[in-house]
Amino acid sequence: MIADAGEGGTNVAGDTYCFVVNPAACHGRGIRRMPAVLGPLSAAGDTVRVEESSSLGHAAALAAEAAGRGEIVVAVGGDGMVGRMAAAVAAAGGVLGIIPAGRGNDFARMLGIPADPARAAAVLLRGGRREVDLIGVRAGDGPEQMVAGSVYLGTPSEGARIAAAGRLPPGGLARQIAGLRALRAWRPASFTVATEAGAPAGAAFPGFCVVVANSAYFAGGTPAAPDADVTDGLLGVVTVGAGSKLSFVRVTLLASRGRHTRMGQVGVTRAASVTVTADRAMFAGADGEPLPCASPLATGVPLCMRVLRGVLRVAGREPEPAASRKVSPRPSRPGGRGRRGTTRRTRG
Repeated sequence: MIADAGEGGTNVAGDTYCFVVNPAACHGRGIRRMPAVLGPLSAAGDTVRVEESSSLGHAAALAAEAAGRGEIVVAVGGDGMVGRMAAAVAAAGGVLGIIPAGRGNDFARMLGIPADPARAAAVLLRGGRREVDLIGVRAGDGPEQMVAGSVYLGTPSEGARIAAAGRLPPGGLARQIAGLRALRAWRPASFTVATEAGAPAGAAFPGFCVVVANSAYFAGGTPAAPDADVTDGLLGVVTVGAGSKLSFVRVTLLASRGRHTRMGQVGVTRAASVTVTADRAMFAGADGEPLPCASPLATGVPLCMRVLRGVLRVAGREPEPAASRKVSPRPSRPGGRGRRGTTRRTRG
């Protein structure tokens, strides 16, 4: 195995990995991907353990324990599992690897980690470490928690709540069904957004949602915040202002190609910290799951987010430049008005 000894790294065989996988998640997709991953690592002389988790909280606890033992912790799952484990590993000062096995896999996509399990294992074998940002988020005076990809309030968070609570088919179809249900039931709401710590909030604006993004990708590959970068110390803030429900459908369709930022209904800016409030209670979401500290977020309670620069070390060097994949939006005001080894399995 290639073990990094710095940015350039010298290579030494024999790293120890702890893979965490929920065998029931996504109809067993994660556990089915393990043979394609374990073979190359074992052939490289690495020691591998597999821990089976039963929930996101359990996965985070397993990750923290493994990181504390100095193992490279690998999340085998989707954005929800990756986000929870990223927080646990960052807090323990460990190293996180990712084998994408979820519905969206947006954080892995942002890091250039392939969906194919054998190719994702090759990223681990590539060696090296990358330091990436996370988001610190808290509701009111509550404790801060860490999020990997994005935090959102409004129709996307309602859709995530519906998807998490219901029995929907796997893949993109589930997100589409949940999103349409959320839009159909959506009631008017107003948001206020303040960027940078201590800055006064802007005027309340009626709208559909606010997305605060560390990763450019959202909801299964949609470049919702095209200019977001997990290494630049800034968060992308995207707002969708008032309009008909049909207009919001148009925003989502254009967002699949990163062209929504040209619409006057869409506002885009970047900041190191962001505070959002809403004029009615609603569920907030993060990394494809309901946000625990804001489920729901009470009326008028501020949801405070800040970038946590370079707090997470990720296994695998940077692939070919990711900058070329981004689409740079034109900045505009919140609310719109813009112009355009050995394998041993244990059950945790």
